[in-house]
Amino acid sequence: MPAGQCGGNNRVMEFQDKVLKCVDCGKDFVFTAGEQLFFHDKQFHNDPKRCKACKLKRGGGSSVRAETRTHCSVCGQETTVPFRPTQGRPVLCRSCFEQNRRTAGTQSVVAAMAQSEACSPEDRVEAEVKSAG
Repeated sequence: MPAGQCGGNNRVMEFQDKVLKCVDCGKDFVFTAGEQLFFHDKQFHNDPKRCKACKLKRGGGSSVRAETRTHCSVCGQETTVPFRPTQGRPVLCRSCFEQNRRTAGTQSVVAAMAQSEACSPEDRVEAEVKSAG
Protein backbone atom coordinates (compact mmCIF):
# COMPACT_ATOMS: atom_id res chain seq x y z
CA MET A 1 0.00 0.00 0.00
CA PRO A 2 1.51 3.40 -0.91
CA ALA A 3 2.55 5.83 1.82
CA GLY A 4 -0.12 8.31 2.78
CA GLN A 5 -2.92 5.86 2.06
CA CYS A 6 -4.81 3.41 4.15
CA GLY A 7 -7.33 0.86 3.10
CA GLY A 8 -10.28 -0.72 4.79
CA ASN A 9 -13.61 -1.94 3.42
CA ASN A 10 -12.41 -1.21 -0.15
CA ARG A 11 -12.08 2.44 0.84
CA VAL A 12 -8.81 4.27 0.20
CA MET A 13 -7.94 7.45 2.08
CA GLU A 14 -5.29 9.68 0.66
CA PHE A 15 -3.58 12.18 2.91
CA GLN A 16 -2.12 15.45 1.70
CA ASP A 17 0.00 17.96 3.59
CA LYS A 18 -2.07 20.58 5.46
CA VAL A 19 -1.00 24.00 6.63
CA LEU A 20 -2.16 24.69 10.21
CA LYS A 21 -1.74 27.69 12.50
CA CYS A 22 -0.02 27.26 15.89
CA VAL A 23 -2.24 28.37 18.81
CA ASP A 24 0.81 29.55 20.80
CA CYS A 25 2.99 31.50 18.37
CA GLY A 26 0.52 32.04 15.50
CA LYS A 27 2.93 30.78 12.85
CA ASP A 28 1.91 28.37 10.11
CA PHE A 29 3.26 24.81 10.24
CA VAL A 30 2.82 21.80 7.98
CA PHE A 31 0.87 18.73 9.15
CA THR A 32 2.43 16.24 6.74
CA ALA A 33 0.67 13.33 5.06
CA GLY A 34 2.87 10.94 7.06
CA GLU A 35 1.89 12.61 10.34
CA GLN A 36 -1.77 12.42 9.33
CA LEU A 37 -1.41 8.71 8.59
CA PHE A 38 0.15 8.24 12.04
CA PHE A 39 -2.72 10.16 13.68
CA HIS A 40 -5.23 8.06 11.73
CA ASP A 41 -3.52 4.78 12.71
CA LYS A 42 -3.51 5.83 16.39
CA GLN A 43 -7.16 6.91 16.06
CA PHE A 44 -6.41 10.50 17.09
CA HIS A 45 -9.37 12.64 16.10
CA ASN A 46 -7.90 16.14 16.47
CA ASP A 47 -5.23 17.79 14.37
CA PRO A 48 -2.18 19.10 16.25
CA LYS A 49 -2.56 22.62 17.64
CA ARG A 50 1.09 23.57 18.13
CA CYS A 51 4.17 23.67 15.92
CA LYS A 52 7.10 21.47 16.89
CA ALA A 53 9.04 24.36 18.47
CA CYS A 54 6.12 25.34 20.75
CA LYS A 55 5.44 21.69 21.58
CA LEU A 56 9.05 21.31 22.77
CA LYS A 57 8.88 24.56 24.78
CA ARG A 58 5.72 23.33 26.45
CA GLY A 59 7.49 20.28 27.88
CA GLY A 60 7.30 17.71 25.16
CA GLY A 61 11.03 16.96 25.29
CA SER A 62 13.10 17.20 28.42
CA SER A 63 12.29 15.16 31.49
CA VAL A 64 14.43 16.50 34.32
CA ARG A 65 13.58 14.95 37.66
CA ALA A 66 14.18 16.58 40.99
CA GLU A 67 16.31 14.51 43.35
CA THR A 68 15.22 14.15 46.99
CA ARG A 69 17.73 13.65 49.83
CA THR A 70 16.78 10.93 52.30
CA HIS A 71 18.26 8.07 54.34
CA CYS A 72 18.32 4.41 53.32
CA SER A 73 15.79 2.31 55.27
CA VAL A 74 18.23 -0.62 55.47
CA CYS A 75 21.72 0.80 56.15
CA GLY A 76 20.87 4.39 57.18
CA GLN A 77 23.27 5.94 54.65
CA GLU A 78 22.26 9.34 53.21
CA THR A 79 21.20 8.99 49.58
CA THR A 80 19.27 10.80 46.83
CA VAL A 81 16.30 9.32 45.01
CA PRO A 82 14.46 10.49 41.84
CA PHE A 83 11.07 10.62 43.61
CA ARG A 84 9.45 12.03 46.74
CA PRO A 85 9.34 9.23 49.34
CA THR A 86 6.03 8.44 51.02
CA GLN A 87 5.74 7.62 54.69
CA GLY A 88 5.75 3.96 55.60
CA ARG A 89 7.48 2.82 52.39
CA PRO A 90 11.15 1.76 52.46
CA VAL A 91 13.68 3.88 50.58
CA LEU A 92 16.93 2.24 49.52
CA CYS A 93 20.36 3.57 48.60
CA ARG A 94 21.81 2.31 45.33
CA SER A 95 23.88 -0.50 46.88
CA CYS A 96 21.00 -1.81 49.04
CA PHE A 97 18.65 -1.57 46.05
CA GLU A 98 21.04 -3.60 43.87
CA GLN A 99 21.60 -6.14 46.66
CA ASN A 100 17.83 -6.43 47.17
CA ARG A 101 17.27 -6.83 43.44
CA ARG A 102 19.73 -9.75 43.33
CA THR A 103 18.21 -11.51 46.36
CA ALA A 104 14.64 -12.16 47.45
CA GLY A 105 12.97 -8.88 46.53
CA THR A 106 10.84 -6.51 48.58
CA GLN A 107 10.21 -8.90 51.47
CA SER A 108 13.91 -8.86 52.40
CA VAL A 109 13.75 -5.05 52.61
CA VAL A 110 10.64 -5.18 54.79
CA ALA A 111 12.29 -7.74 57.07
CA ALA A 112 15.48 -5.67 57.33
CA MET A 113 13.40 -2.57 58.02
CA ALA A 114 11.46 -4.36 60.75
CA GLN A 115 14.71 -5.46 62.43
CA SER A 116 16.42 -2.08 62.06
CA GLU A 117 16.96 -0.04 65.19
CA ALA A 118 16.29 3.10 63.17
CA CYS A 119 12.63 2.09 62.69
CA SER A 120 9.94 3.35 65.00
CA PRO A 121 7.58 0.79 66.60
CA GLU A 122 4.83 1.89 64.19
CA ASP A 123 7.09 1.20 61.19
CA ARG A 124 7.96 -2.26 62.56
CA VAL A 125 4.26 -3.13 62.98
CA GLU A 126 3.52 -1.87 59.46
CA ALA A 127 6.46 -3.89 58.08
CA GLU A 128 5.24 -7.04 59.82
CA VAL A 129 1.75 -6.53 58.42
CA LYS A 130 3.11 -6.02 54.90
CA SER A 131 5.33 -9.11 55.07
CA ALA A 132 2.40 -11.23 56.34
CA GLY A 133 0.11 -10.04 53.53
